[in-house]
Amino acid sequence: MSKFDVPYKIYLDEKDIPSSWYNVRADMKNKPAPLIHPATLKPLSFEEMRPIFCDELIRQELDDTTPYIRIPNEIQNFYKMYRPSPLVHAVYLEELLGTPAHIFYKFEGNNTSGSHKLNSAIAQAYYAKKQGLKGVTTETGAGQWGTALAMACSFFQLECKVYMVKVSYEQKPFRREVMRTYGASVTPSPSMDTKIGRKINADHPNTTGSLGCAISEAVEVATSTDGYRYVLGSVLNQVLLHQSVIGLETKAACEKYGIKPDIIIGCAGGGSNLGGLISPFMGEKLRGEADYQFIAVEPASCPSFTRGKFAYDFCDTGKVCPMAKMYTLGHDFIPSANHAGGLRYHGMSSILSQLYHDGMMEARAVEQTSVFEAAEMFARVEGILPAPESSHAIRVAIDEALKCKETGEEKTIIMGLTGTGYFDMTAYEKYNDGTMTDYIPTDEDLAKGFATIPNVSL
Repeated sequence: MSKFDVPYKIYLDEKDIPSSWYNVRADMKNKPAPLIHPATLKPLSFEEMRPIFCDELIRQELDDTTPYIRIPNEIQNFYKMYRPSPLVHAVYLEELLGTPAHIFYKFEGNNTSGSHKLNSAIAQAYYAKKQGLKGVTTETGAGQWGTALAMACSFFQLECKVYMVKVSYEQKPFRREVMRTYGASVTPSPSMDTKIGRKINADHPNTTGSLGCAISEAVEVATSTDGYRYVLGSVLNQVLLHQSVIGLETKAACEKYGIKPDIIIGCAGGGSNLGGLISPFMGEKLRGEADYQFIAVEPASCPSFTRGKFAYDFCDTGKVCPMAKMYTLGHDFIPSANHAGGLRYHGMSSILSQLYHDGMMEARAVEQTSVFEAAEMFARVEGILPAPESSHAIRVAIDEALKCKETGEEKTIIMGLTGTGYFDMTAYEKYNDGTMTDYIPTDEDLAKGFATIPNVSL
């Protein structure tokens, strides 16, 4: 395949927007372990989840047998505002690298929220509205999820309360203002507004916060406010289900032009974009129809896959959420204040954790200075300023393409470009000024987090 065999940008038609989400769990021989109640250590029932989540979302969370779940017309119509998204052939990056590899990226930043998060936000807001709820609460790291949810709630006239990780709240004021523009209230976490927030501040003075902290606060407010439920932007099975539109469109574009990927790469924090991108390809691998190399890329400062433990742990710092079996650094682990806020989570999707544990995919941890080096290289030739999270995937895609240059192999690489980095200029400024540093937790640092993992053997 030469670089001229396919268009620079592969655009699908509106009719190619998926009409159903794909549920990869249906094809998994080893299903992801269920969420369990921390008191009974038994799988959570539908009724036990109802105080936290919307009813239809609980059904999706628990369904590990239905391969395709229909997307309601209202959600499909909303998708038409910005979907299908393009699969782009990175010919200029290939030329810069001098590689025989073919590099493609699925670009999810062509909507106002600037990321893939809107794919699930509109679904969760729709089900909340259909249930007759007044509003929802959530957490956000870098702000992409909070922005997307604020947009979705505005569309369905729902109230939206966002707890934003404190370091990102301070680093990304304009992302915060987009949320407020769409009607959401935004509170830095940990705050002094909740019992859990006050406790975390007391236990960790001057903390920069974490997604685990923000989740705890959002859940506390949701469960104590009439007419509210909690919604989550990553990690959960339901979220990876909604994000499968990314992979389904990518697969359709590949089939349209006879592209056969060898390597599929995505950044991994909680797992939403990676899980969505790889799901239909992973389904083929699970069914024995095709084989692919899947690579999850995470920050070296928060290495859930590469250095974490596969165990049941709390999904949040305050221990108010159910427990999930996942690769985790311990619910009390607070990562350093790196600039990839969306990847600063102590755990990982149970689906991806099980696939990784079964050897169906691999993981790499990369340092942030090398990530921003790759981001600027990409931006200067491909014309898109990538988000720090997405740039982790770019880093490893470049590394794999350079390996092909050394070996002469003509591999095809697809990576997920989850969004844009125009609200992340503080990070780019530090990289350009030479003041950005790398932090890799020591074994002793990780041991403190591991010590908080409950001793659960199921």
